[in-house]
Amino acid sequence: MRRTVIIGGGAAGMTAAIVAAGEGDRVTVLEHTDTLGKKLLSTGNGRCNLTNRRQGEEFYHSENPGFFLPALERFGFDETLRFFGELGLFFRERDGYVYPRSSQASTVREALLSELSRRKAEVRTACVVREVKQEADGAFFVFTEETSFQADGVVLACGGLAAPFTGSDGSGYRLAKALGHPLVPPVPALTGLFAVESPLKKAAGVRTDGTISLYVETEGERQLCGRDAGELQITDYGVSGIPAFQVSRHAARALSEGKRALAELNFLPEYGRERGEALLSRACSGEGDCLRILCGLFPEKLAAVLLKKAGIPLHAPAGRLDERRKRKLFDLIFRFPLEISAVGDFSKAQVTAGGIDTRFVRANTMESKLVPGLFFAGEMLDVDADCGGYNLQWAWASGFLAGKQGRP
Repeated sequence: MRRTVIIGGGAAGMTAAIVAAGEGDRVTVLEHTDTLGKKLLSTGNGRCNLTNRRQGEEFYHSENPGFFLPALERFGFDETLRFFGELGLFFRERDGYVYPRSSQASTVREALLSELSRRKAEVRTACVVREVKQEADGAFFVFTEETSFQADGVVLACGGLAAPFTGSDGSGYRLAKALGHPLVPPVPALTGLFAVESPLKKAAGVRTDGTISLYVETEGERQLCGRDAGELQITDYGVSGIPAFQVSRHAARALSEGKRALAELNFLPEYGRERGEALLSRACSGEGDCLRILCGLFPEKLAAVLLKKAGIPLHAPAGRLDERRKRKLFDLIFRFPLEISAVGDFSKAQVTAGGIDTRFVRANTMESKLVPGLFFAGEMLDVDADCGGYNLQWAWASGFLAGKQGRP
């Protein structure tokens, strides 16, 4: 009987363990915290966004583009629903987002734990792995603080650095590096954006629909790296909300490399620039004051910030605005600039961008190209994804392949 040791008991690790046990392996799961699936409990605000019906390459990111595609083709949306359906879960779907019918992440965790028990996988919690060694004959020895385990195959599914309160401490990177695996430097992703002397500070607390575009400047040349639309949350430090989260990985990577990260906010995206300006011009042709007119479109605190930055008194008659100030106001509404100084750190991030360099991992099996019999799964690999169930989809897909260990 093949012996498989899985280091890390999160979403990817539990999936790998279930699949490996289903293949007949004698499976041991080693988790350094006191319980399995702790981070899973906080996903989707505790509701666990399992996956998303809308799948595509654009939702996943890696410094090795396309690495994730074979896993998602092998274990995608349909396979995920089938897998969890067989574990007894029912689902509800909203705009493509799929959740357990119970709306509780604990339901998903309990289903995985129950299947691990049914498959007779050995689970050891509060078990800190110190070292993984491979002998000349290919066998592995996994050393913990108290004992050791021999294995034919090892799966590293230790997570990244995001949300350290759930146990994500980057310890898997140390194990991988000791086995010769290089890293893409990890940075926080799915987190807020901090602006230099945030000009939006007085609008903190405002939530408004808009679009954010993230540019990276290298040697004076700007490149658009990400764009997203939805509800923007203005904060005292900059901007948050799902659209900011979606582009944060690009800002984090740029800043870590000493480049400039610049954001532009469009507070009136649904009209388009030309139609929006025509609307604003008509609104500003009357006798009302500027603040009252803008409050028909934006929350009052945001309207006041826009006027102040445009150099327009709040109660100035809109019909008397000169073209220069009107043009400045319109530019701010459609392209409000923010220079990004930082992103929320790992304690505030939902996921890690970077990790195990996937150029040294086989995309169709998750096996190391450097250490035969060593497999990787989940967030510790250099694959991160957008909000919306995509990071969990990656955990299920990569965990499935790592558990299969090259078997059909």
